[in-house]
Amino acid sequence: MVTWRLWAACWKTLLLMTTEHTINPPQVPAGPSPASAGRRVLLLAAAGLAGAAGAGLAWWRYQPHGAAGDPVPQGFWSLSLKTPEGAALDVARFQGKPLLLNFWATWCPPCVEELPLLDTFYRENAAKGWQVLGVAIDRVEAVQAFLRKTSVTFPVAMAGLGGTELGRSFGNQAGGLPFTVVLGADGTVAHRKMGQITHQDLAAWVAAGSA
Repeated sequence: MVTWRLWAACWKTLLLMTTEHTINPPQVPAGPSPASAGRRVLLLAAAGLAGAAGAGLAWWRYQPHGAAGDPVPQGFWSLSLKTPEGAALDVARFQGKPLLLNFWATWCPPCVEELPLLDTFYRENAAKGWQVLGVAIDRVEAVQAFLRKTSVTFPVAMAGLGGTELGRSFGNQAGGLPFTVVLGADGTVAHRKMGQITHQDLAAWVAAGSA
């Protein structure tokens, strides 16, 4: 992340470079004036700083915001969602045990790629108290068609466009997918991850003792 201290140091260096070009111009037979060269150095370096700042801002925007130990958003446990088949799914049933909450969609390639890994994790750890809930930010028809081809054993809830707001309430300010939140048995947020999860992520979360 680009900090204000870094900005100040960079600008100080640039000003020194510009001053050096102006006071002690290099002796060249022909070419642009020292002042012009100094201005070009300043402009190029400023452009580089702007690019770095833009990259840093983009990185910051796409990181989930929040800290371990944060409470769940108000009203989360009282939510009543629907399964792709239309049955009621009350979120309160997941209280008291660690819950891996995965926001996904059928149109999101990394979401689709990580679902088999999540399903394996669920089957191997359900007996240890772990739960998984897939929150689909998608159309019912698309999810139904997808699950007919790629079934999963963990429950899936339909959130529609409202799922984006639910994700934001958990710290996903950019609204990107996939987005995963791990809730501890005490109901607080233990982990967040933007992007596709890995075996290493799951192993680390289990080892951290979210149960």
